[in-house]
Amino acid sequence: MLCLGASFAHADQLPLWEAGAGFGVATLPHYRGSDQSKTWALPVPYVVYRGASLKVDDDRRLRGLFGDRVEVELSLSGSPPAKDNDARRGMPDLDATLELGPSLNITLFRSESRNEKLELRLPVRTVFSSDFSHVKQTGWVFQPNLSLDFKNVLGNRGWKLGLQGSVIYTDRRYNQYFYAVDPVFVTADRPAFSPSGGYGGLNFLAAVSKRSPGFWVGGFAKWDSVSGAVFADSPLVRARSNFSGGFAVAWIFHASTAKVEAEN
Repeated sequence: MLCLGASFAHADQLPLWEAGAGFGVATLPHYRGSDQSKTWALPVPYVVYRGASLKVDDDRRLRGLFGDRVEVELSLSGSPPAKDNDARRGMPDLDATLELGPSLNITLFRSESRNEKLELRLPVRTVFSSDFSHVKQTGWVFQPNLSLDFKNVLGNRGWKLGLQGSVIYTDRRYNQYFYAVDPVFVTADRPAFSPSGGYGGLNFLAAVSKRSPGFWVGGFAKWDSVSGAVFADSPLVRARSNFSGGFAVAWIFHASTAKVEAEN
């Protein structure tokens, strides 16, 4: 991946919209700072809309376009439920979380071929936790990051590579949900802990994807660190860093007959 091709991107006549579905497999930690992980198999939706002023692209992002170098997108993230975690034994399980909110993206560099782009992204997301019988607001996350995107990697048309480095800030409610130990749950090796809001660590992500006429495929690898975080001294933090990764494939079942000029 260090030898990145510089083929010129060009526009094709592509469907205005596409829809499909597939599946993905990912190995994820129970939560950031956990020393346990689980492999998940999940359904994957695939939706692309190539409108002039609104785009939903195959990087899983909804974009509103405001000029050539500044845009706002809908940022999504989340975590799976965590059950049977040794550090939390005797404590309530963690519900699945969904994070969503706006992100202001500023293009710092774009090559003449438009195959390479460096962005500063400033997402702010509210967090909801749910066991699918109730929904609760569980805090806020601010995750400024630098994202470097490449198209047509190694000269192979259609392949994309994304590299991202993030700094994470979380509020007190979020940190209390994941890392607090109330007095009722204190044990000999699990002292009480009540974190504040603030610095929440950092992560580095690499992702590759390719869209072919009938399907989309992608994969990712991520290194996550909580060293120096305001909750790092919680007895629930048993690993200062985590590795995770996964892949997905989706088949494109439906596409509009209307075509638009867009980069593949």
